[in-house]
Amino acid sequence: MARLSWTSGPPRSSFSRRRHTVRRLRDQGLYGPRFRDVLPGLAGAVVVVCAVAAGLAVGYRAAGPVVPVAGVGLLSLAVAVEIRRRRPGARRRRGRYTADELRELDVQGLALAVARMLRRDGWRVRLLPAPDRPRLYARDSAGRQLDVAFRPVAEPLPDEALPDPRTRRDATAPRLQLVVHRGAFRDRDVRWAQRQGDTRLLDGPTLERWAGGTHMNTLFDPPLWN
Repeated sequence: MARLSWTSGPPRSSFSRRRHTVRRLRDQGLYGPRFRDVLPGLAGAVVVVCAVAAGLAVGYRAAGPVVPVAGVGLLSLAVAVEIRRRRPGARRRRGRYTADELRELDVQGLALAVARMLRRDGWRVRLLPAPDRPRLYARDSAGRQLDVAFRPVAEPLPDEALPDPRTRRDATAPRLQLVVHRGAFRDRDVRWAQRQGDTRLLDGPTLERWAGGTHMNTLFDPPLWN
């Protein structure tokens, strides 16, 4: 039988060991939220449920069973629509992507994602097919034009100007060229864009913010369009 050392402390109970493990996991960000963290949301859900139940009861007393039946039907329809909206496919079609979803896309898929984000922000988008990589041309209701080019993650940006598909576009309308990259731009990339004058760079973290729902014009400082 093992003997206790003089330097060993009193044996911990199972509750004490569990509390110590939970505290350690929370410090590492690996444990779920505390009860006080979810209490506001839980209280709000209870209030909503009670309000709906009270409304159905008042409607039943005022007009009979038609009101609660119609209310339950409308509530079920609203829940079904919300569940459908939150499905990954429906969310992506509305131009919202998670960071993991962006990392899994190839260049063609990234072009489709950016086109959806632009449409979400009110742009009319057209794909310009290219043998090596896609390009987008977008125009908004104010007549502003945007050409979008894409880069694979590890490819350096060339010093020469990118092929310009805007030859037949409206030369009098405001226009910019946007280079989208899921990685990070180097200093030479920034200097190249500054020499172009009408070119802006959109890197990986900024792309993730845009995909999360932030409007494109607020991603940059100063904004793309004043």
